[in-house]
Amino acid sequence: MDFHLKNLFGRYQEQFGCGPGLGPGSGTFLLKVDGISPLFIKSLYRAAAALYRTDPWKRLRPDHLFGAKVGKDSEWYGRKQPFPCIQFIGGDGGDIGVYMFRSQDDARKMTGSRKTIRVPNVELLRVTYELESIMFPSYKRMIKSLSLEVSGTDRFPVIDITCCTTSGEIQFRNPTLEELKFVYAVMRAVSLVHPLLQQDYDAGPKWSPTIYFELFIETVDVQWPPEMATGNDLVAVTVSHPPGQRYEEKNSSTASSTPTKLSEPSKLETLVVMDSAGSFRQCTMCEKLINGDQSICCGRCGAIVYCSSLCQQQHWNFSHKDTCAFYKAMMEREEELAVEIFMFNCLAEQQCKWLESLGVHQKGMWRRKCNCFCRWSYGLLPVNSEVCDSWGNLDDDEYPPDLPFDDYDRDGLSSPILLSGWSEYYNLRSLPLSSPVADILSHPLTMFYILTALSISSINLLLEGNEVTLHYLGPEGELDWMPAFVEIGHLLNGVGSIQIVMIGPEVPTNLSGTMSRINDRVRIHFVRGIYLEETTYIPSPHVILALNCELETYPSWVGALDLIKLRGLPAFFSCQSEISCSNAKQVLRTAGLHINYPMTPNPFRSPVRNYGASTNFPSYSNGFLLGVNT
Repeated sequence: MDFHLKNLFGRYQEQFGCGPGLGPGSGTFLLKVDGISPLFIKSLYRAAAALYRTDPWKRLRPDHLFGAKVGKDSEWYGRKQPFPCIQFIGGDGGDIGVYMFRSQDDARKMTGSRKTIRVPNVELLRVTYELESIMFPSYKRMIKSLSLEVSGTDRFPVIDITCCTTSGEIQFRNPTLEELKFVYAVMRAVSLVHPLLQQDYDAGPKWSPTIYFELFIETVDVQWPPEMATGNDLVAVTVSHPPGQRYEEKNSSTASSTPTKLSEPSKLETLVVMDSAGSFRQCTMCEKLINGDQSICCGRCGAIVYCSSLCQQQHWNFSHKDTCAFYKAMMEREEELAVEIFMFNCLAEQQCKWLESLGVHQKGMWRRKCNCFCRWSYGLLPVNSEVCDSWGNLDDDEYPPDLPFDDYDRDGLSSPILLSGWSEYYNLRSLPLSSPVADILSHPLTMFYILTALSISSINLLLEGNEVTLHYLGPEGELDWMPAFVEIGHLLNGVGSIQIVMIGPEVPTNLSGTMSRINDRVRIHFVRGIYLEETTYIPSPHVILALNCELETYPSWVGALDLIKLRGLPAFFSCQSEISCSNAKQVLRTAGLHINYPMTPNPFRSPVRNYGASTNFPSYSNGFLLGVNT
């Protein structure tokens, strides 16, 4: 009987095991590794969680092989790197993880189109992110007793080494302490550098679904955890794509080119002076206010502002060495992400001066673009009924008229006007590219774009002539931009209607409970309060929207996200920068929400670049879009 049950359990493992194409779960157990300490296990799980949060599986597939070199060959057993070839699996479905091979040749042999090929006598190290619910009881007890960090919301890394025998059976073993040390350094380094990969649009066949990347090599300094450090607490880790890249290949102009290691900043690199003379900045480390012409910034990423080289050194040791490469990658994308078609100044670090240069300062809807009218509550600015007054007395041809689009139909049938970006909209309204109205129209047109281009159920309702109800969470300046929302009614082009319910704590008391009929196609209800508390008193939505949401900043979002998850409602969020969008993704995952519309630049983001008090990293109103339950 026992033999029968053993065979039955073996077949169950073979069918429902964790490894893609490799069969059963390993049953290996980290606490059985000779010489390992609970503190290092904690550090290992922190490194695995940090890698998971960067979501390399969004772009990387098994045939994207990477090389990894940790320190010197002489520092490892046999004077050889243990697993110098890396592969990410699960990006196209199945269990997600990181596979590491002893050579590039082994990786090629074992990489199949849909599963890992079993090659006899070839060892493979796996870091597989398993759901906690299917993990072995021994692992669950270890996770609970050591309070190990979770990856995402409900996954933990399982680390083992597998090998296929000549008979086709799979054998597993625990990794050694040296192999775990190697894996730790690789996970820390890869999480820093893989966002730097640049897509090569000229490589590969045209229209190929496969993503090709430019040749890549980067070296970063990884800090060993205290329990592993022996004398030197830093180790240089070089990551390359494809494996085998050398620095001479990255820069052929000199045979002595050296790695761009993220080690301690040199004195020369600390003395990069900002050029924003006359403006006040804030030191990232001590938060001291300084004149722009007296501030310095990181000489590598150029994103972080300091008052002195001492603060820069302290911030480097505190946290910046772990994020510098990421900030550098974002800074390099600044021009790519900017909306370059416009002919007005797109830098608005000093809002009042920018608005004065446009001739709209303290006029119309532009009053909410600076702090001059902050004494007035949102939604309560004095208004004038004239359209030209609302747009700050811009010339008649510089703002959209409150008129429908003439003779806009397709095949003789009326339908909402679908837009793909600012160029198309400005041409449609015959607006000059010197008109700054895109900065305010970013909010209503982002909403319209989501309803007509991203939400299939909403556009179907509109095409059938029905009404779409949208819950608009956390409005602020939008409460004073109602004349801009008139344009949505004209873009509907006589088809369907939209009911917008604006809910948030910034809605003034004397506006709450009222309704504004923007035009025959759009009406807006105002509700003051927290979404979770007010949602039972308002109509159920077809779509939920939160613009410039800053999910990671306000605890009140937790209840709203729980409600969205409970009801399975489609919801979209906009963020001002890639960094804030990455933070929002983590918050959404922690809330158990599945992101099925990933981080994407918004075609109707504001063209005006704003810079934070302590960073040079630009942000754009409604810059990026995320969607859940879509």
